[in-house]
Amino acid sequence: MGQRPQRTGQPVSGQRRGRLDGAGLRIGIVASRYNEPIVTQLLEGVADQLERLGVKSSDVVQAGVPGALEIPLALKWLAQSGRFDALVAVGVVIRGETYHFEVVANESARGVMDVALQSGLPVANAILTAENEAQAEARLDKGAEAVRVAVEMARLRSDLAGQVL
Repeated sequence: MGQRPQRTGQPVSGQRRGRLDGAGLRIGIVASRYNEPIVTQLLEGVADQLERLGVKSSDVVQAGVPGALEIPLALKWLAQSGRFDALVAVGVVIRGETYHFEVVANESARGVMDVALQSGLPVANAILTAENEAQAEARLDKGAEAVRVAVEMARLRSDLAGQVL
């Protein structure tokens, strides 16, 4: 058998990566009201990151839904509108004493991914799944992280649309 080529850490020729420049991007956000105190803190990180990346508040639409299971449908409606360059899902699912946690965690994540794949629109997932409130609060940076993902993927989508693959 032949030896594997050694990795050098250098990017592949022609590699594309989206930029973290949100100027001119239109971003849709869907946030769950369930576990609202933690969601509110996540949304503060989202708003701060949007501003840092140059996304104007007038280019952001936020929709609130009752819980995490409703997030994918609202995302789908935003995607279908054709008005957005990327979407962000924000919510918190905390484990309880029943199997319901797994259903909500798995199905909301699947629904978010389905919207992205069906619409071709970048959808960043900041629906936290945690064992308890303390664990969720330790992950509040995930809202800002999701904004960075959404902006980078929106830019990458735009850049690749101009390329012949």
